[in-house]
Amino acid sequence: MTVHIPSALRSYTKQKGEIEAEGQTLAEVMSALDRRYPGLCFRIITEQDTIRRHIRIFVNEEQARDLSVALQPEDQIHIICALSGG
Repeated sequence: MTVHIPSALRSYTKQKGEIEAEGQTLAEVMSALDRRYPGLCFRIITEQDTIRRHIRIFVNEEQARDLSVALQPEDQIHIICALSGG
């Protein structure tokens, strides 16, 4: 499946905006990404294995509320960072 990385996190992925990953759940995909790109998941997932408050993860245009979402090989995952400032 394809994981779309926001520009704010591309320093962890060698500037790649799209990454191929495998896993049967969102948790497995995140774990696989963290093995390939150390530190990436710390910016997305808390120490309690929840999605950080300022991050949204969409699987095929549907927001994932937790990491237990089941995935299919053809799924598209979009990681979105909230913007802040004034």
